[in-house]
Amino acid sequence: MDKRAIAAQVGIGVVAGWLASWLVGGSGLLQYVVSGLAGSLVGGFLLERLGIDLGVRNQAANRIITATIGAIAVVLLARLIG
Repeated sequence: MDKRAIAAQVGIGVVAGWLASWLVGGSGLLQYVVSGLAGSLVGGFLLERLGIDLGVRNQAANRIITATIGAIAVVLLARLIG
């Protein structure tokens, strides 16, 4: 991956983590990044496995929504475990 792709993924992770924390609670930049990046992977996996198409044509918005869904799942799962 090039540096711009990594920076874009981190940016999407921060936005997704912030949105997830806003919806289910939480705070802290590091938590936003970790939950957003993990959420990106989990959200993509879940939506693909379930065959769900969000219907969002804008690729950036689609990636943010997918990562946010995954980040919410990650945060809720972490709360159940912890």
